[in-house]
Amino acid sequence: MKSGFVTIVGRPNVGKSTLLNAILGEKIAIASSKPQTTRNTVRGIYTRLPEGEKHPEESGKVPADGGCQLVFLDTPGIHKPHNKLGAYMTDTALKSLSGVDSILFLVDSEPEEGKGDAFILERLKAVETPKILVINKIDTIGPDAFKRIYDYYEKTGVFREIFGCSALDGTNVRDIVRAVEKYMPEGPMYFPEDMVTDHPMRFLVSEIIREKVLLYLSDEVPHGVAVEIESYEELNGLTRIGAVIYCERKTHKGIIIGKEGKKLKGIGKAARLEIEELTGTKVFLQLWVKVKENWRDSDFALSNFGYAAEKDE
Repeated sequence: MKSGFVTIVGRPNVGKSTLLNAILGEKIAIASSKPQTTRNTVRGIYTRLPEGEKHPEESGKVPADGGCQLVFLDTPGIHKPHNKLGAYMTDTALKSLSGVDSILFLVDSEPEEGKGDAFILERLKAVETPKILVINKIDTIGPDAFKRIYDYYEKTGVFREIFGCSALDGTNVRDIVRAVEKYMPEGPMYFPEDMVTDHPMRFLVSEIIREKVLLYLSDEVPHGVAVEIESYEELNGLTRIGAVIYCERKTHKGIIIGKEGKKLKGIGKAARLEIEELTGTKVFLQLWVKVKENWRDSDFALSNFGYAAEKDE
């Protein structure tokens, strides 16, 4: 069997989480149109079983080999940070370039449109890990722009292969996975074949709630929102969850709750329905909104919310 670790990097909002979900065939990473949706590294496990066995998302038999298990690391978008949370996110993404077997670099626009891609490209040149370029959103960028992007990156000599894809509709996603497999070493199966992530349920639930906040709120609020699961209990087919949505300003609290509590109710209902699908149980979800001013620049708050930087060994 081949097995290994693959990091997915790129600027904010280029579709990294959408690509991971498309690879796995199910949603484990939240996604929205707002930049910096992903804050932690999200691990997704793709397993292709040996010949004669079927992968849950594929029909028929797989090629005659020992199968493959790929552990994908969906990282925060690399950007110029404006607070300690942003610095943590960018540092987390850059650290993921080491200690992996392959790197997927996602872009969705021409290089001259921003300095972000150039910054990442320079970091990629410094590592010898096999790198694959993925030009995402080919359904929106047009063939002429695609050719310019392709030609530019091909001339750099950094990438083993270049693919165009639409992570949203799945175009060429399987081809990308097959390409990644070629650069994986022989190795063990790190996780059970039916496991798609090693994150605990509390983490997945908190991310689902935060995603609904992102979808329901205007642009000025979501970046200052964090979700903390205060209680989680499963009993007799019912999951009881208590969660706090933290924001940075009192005015934001009012926006999250909405007139007569309608906004918060909408967030809660949308989150509950998705959590029920995830857990396979009925869910009783209670949400509270609290203010924690400037938490994105507080080391203590960042640590409490799970955004503490890992110490180097």
